[in-house]
Amino acid sequence: MLYAARKLLSLIFLLALAVTGAIPAVAHAAGRPNIVLVLVDDLDAGDLQKFPNISNLLARSGTSFDRFFVPNSWCCPSRASIMRSQYVHSHGVLTNTAPEGGFTKYHTTGLERSTLGTWMKSAGYRTGLMGKYLNHYPGGAAAATYVPPGWDEWDVPVRRLYEEYGYTLNENGALRPYGFAPEDYLADVLSAKAGAFVSQPGDDPFFLYLAPIAPHNPANYAPRHEAAFAGAVAPRTPSFNQPDVSAEPLWLRSLPQFDVKKVQKIDRHYRDRLRAMLGVDDMVGALVESLRLSGKLDETYIFFASDNGFHQGQHRLAQGKTTPFDESIKVPLLVRGPGVPAGHVVGDMASTVDLAPTFAQLAGVTLPDFVEGRSLLPLLRGGTPASWRQNVLLEFNRPTDPGSARQTPVPAYQGMRTAWHTFVRYTTGEYQLYDLVADPYQLRNIAAETPLSVIAQFNQQLDALVSCSGATCRSADSVKPPVLPVRPLFLGPWGP
Repeated sequence: MLYAARKLLSLIFLLALAVTGAIPAVAHAAGRPNIVLVLVDDLDAGDLQKFPNISNLLARSGTSFDRFFVPNSWCCPSRASIMRSQYVHSHGVLTNTAPEGGFTKYHTTGLERSTLGTWMKSAGYRTGLMGKYLNHYPGGAAAATYVPPGWDEWDVPVRRLYEEYGYTLNENGALRPYGFAPEDYLADVLSAKAGAFVSQPGDDPFFLYLAPIAPHNPANYAPRHEAAFAGAVAPRTPSFNQPDVSAEPLWLRSLPQFDVKKVQKIDRHYRDRLRAMLGVDDMVGALVESLRLSGKLDETYIFFASDNGFHQGQHRLAQGKTTPFDESIKVPLLVRGPGVPAGHVVGDMASTVDLAPTFAQLAGVTLPDFVEGRSLLPLLRGGTPASWRQNVLLEFNRPTDPGSARQTPVPAYQGMRTAWHTFVRYTTGEYQLYDLVADPYQLRNIAAETPLSVIAQFNQQLDALVSCSGATCRSADSVKPPVLPVRPLFLGPWGP
């Protein structure tokens, strides 16, 4: 009886959305797969080998993407891009906070009427979102019990989001407080809910958006992981505590080098982040086991990614994001599922705006015209289309909220990341250009020594990207970047 009632409510929901034009057309197909997106918070592209379940059950059992990037390295703009498959200049959620960003901007501009959730539900999928939604949800823009359109199961914190303890969950419109006992650890609570969701009997395929908090600050971890990684230190890459920033923009030149105490603090924070990620690793292991026990593992795609990266001492940033450096914009993408090669690594350029089109193709959904990404399925099947993306647009906007603005020293910028370059122009009039073939750690800004004709070519290509909309974005991002003169390999002041 309950199942029939839920089916009736779902039908009413779909009819209502169809009348308002808020959902895409659906190409119905039998035998559609289940889809799970595990989206962590503030995880850069390194260190995944330290987590056995993520390494063995996802990376070794599936395909990894080596050039996967976010269009904005801040939580809320990035997550809005995932939900809508749009660049930031198109969806307009510019920052983490109101009035120009956060949940408030997303909600009040009506973006929730057509999202990944409504598209998957329109395709007949049972949908669930568990964990982090958008920054400052629900704030003053909606009631604490508010559940956005498109979600059958909704388990999202409405207070103490990042603490992992002492939070309140909106559980399908009902508020439930959790305490400070070990069993209240948010990652474990979400893991149990995810296991129940994917194990639910029924023939309908499901889509689960599972968004744990880790390793976001303050990187609280479960008591069982307290002794882990006791001797770990942050990676000492050539960009760690970068000695020479003389050719960099003013914001970076203004940052001091670290003293010994600062380095020790970076290392302590690094260890806490690793410990917090062990809770996610346990979650991945439990998820795969629940799928196996329910007989659904072989018909389920699991995608693992992050909303942005994170600095841990590189380029004189003890912590944080929002920069155009790879530490901020490059994130992991692991995929396992039917037909996905095990142990394979994809080297083609890809972006988080490509996730929703990938899910839609798997589900049989015809997407709205405003979508700007492209399906990753050809890459997962071993091919690269002739007109595949050559670059990822990067956008960052300064917040007007003073508290949020203090989180980052970075001025507003637009940029593009290709397989061989990072090109950035700031609203201050400054530029960054890195030849990633000769300078993989982005230590030598060559903008000032590059011919103006080449800078003009980069600017022209970037202009096309920042003004694109819908399908024109897929034309703009498939143009090959300018060619730079061959340079000797540069690994730092001590290198060749």
